[in-house]
Amino acid sequence: RCAPSCDRAAAMMWRTIASSGPTMEKVLATLLCVMEDWPLHSMCTSDGDNKTVFSLAATLVLWVIIQVPECHEAMILYSARLFVALLFHVVITTQQMPPVEVDIFWRACQEEHRLPSNPNRFAVQAMKALLCCLHYDSELMAMERKRGWDTLLCADTQHYAVGLLAREMHGASLSLCSGIALRLLRLLSREEPCWDLPFLPFLVEVLDCLDLREHGDSILEIMSMHLQNECRQRRRLALRGLMVLSKDPSMAIRMCSLSQSLLELLGDADRDVLGMTLHVFTNMLKTKDILISSTTAPKLAEALLLLFDHDHSHVQLLSLDLFFNMMDLVMDEGKKPLEKILSQSLIPLFIHCYDVNQHVAKASRKTLIRVAEFLKRRNLKQLMKKEQLSNFAECLLAQDERRAAEHLRRALPYLQSPQESLRAAAIRFIETVEVPMRGQQ
Repeated sequence: RCAPSCDRAAAMMWRTIASSGPTMEKVLATLLCVMEDWPLHSMCTSDGDNKTVFSLAATLVLWVIIQVPECHEAMILYSARLFVALLFHVVITTQQMPPVEVDIFWRACQEEHRLPSNPNRFAVQAMKALLCCLHYDSELMAMERKRGWDTLLCADTQHYAVGLLAREMHGASLSLCSGIALRLLRLLSREEPCWDLPFLPFLVEVLDCLDLREHGDSILEIMSMHLQNECRQRRRLALRGLMVLSKDPSMAIRMCSLSQSLLELLGDADRDVLGMTLHVFTNMLKTKDILISSTTAPKLAEALLLLFDHDHSHVQLLSLDLFFNMMDLVMDEGKKPLEKILSQSLIPLFIHCYDVNQHVAKASRKTLIRVAEFLKRRNLKQLMKKEQLSNFAECLLAQDERRAAEHLRRALPYLQSPQESLRAAAIRFIETVEVPMRGQQ
């Protein structure tokens, strides 16, 4: 309170305090209380004059004492809390204009210590000093090379930089990353929607450092909340988190409650969102004892059927693989409702057997055989196994000539396909359907 901008006399006092390890541990705890309290509340002095103590003043003190070698053990003890507090300062001072009184205060600090003109640049400077004190030299250099610090100072790209920093730190110290993740978990559980986006990527990158048995429910609640957010970046980050969680069998079972939200995302236009959603479903269905309910199975099948024609082969392959596995995991009461959608998949799967991407073509043939088996169409199954694709249309119509018009409708869109091989397959199929269609409208 007496010297918030930390003049020379105050700096000397703080360095003297920092030179005593046991004293420094007690002082750091108090400094952190001030740093962590802003901007949610005003931290005032205890002698009754209600003079506000800015959190930036505590950050400035931290920057001064970090440079004293004797304080390093205390820094290690509080490293996770210090890192999160500094990260919070970087985010807040980047995303909102400081109040007038803070701006005036900072000008005094700047003149006294020749600090950066913007508080967010100073917060980054303090974070670098902390990481240097903790011997994260190679991680600091990696961030410099990848221009991560500059990215951290821009509100629009801050979340990318935080993710990069988390990846760089992850391999260096699991214990520190675990401590940071726990602090962020508490921070993200509070309702602060304006500032949560930059913290989410760090948590997602270090999820494997946490004990999911103890913290799984809290993490799942946070990811679920962001999964339904209108912000595309939040949805992506939530899905990345769910991809990690779904690899754990106990978490995969708990994630079944998110099935409806995940189904809705299968209609998203974002290719990355689609890919991650399909990965999450695939991981969940690998878990023993998870079966698809009779209400979910038809909805999932319909959504996947639309993705067979997606313009990105990775999405196609994931949807085909999930479609294939789904048939083995649907509950008995859900098999009958599923048959109608599986019948609708016959033509798209047949035509994609001629896809120029050989992986898609192979996956389509494999899935078509499984569909024929599910529908008890032995003739179709044998035909596909013998790879007699040229006889597919005749074989299909021989058993179900009444549905010729429906099959024709499903083949027609492929006449507009950018792939010549798919257009040719559609034409051959339509030529075969033409004969039984004669005399019909």
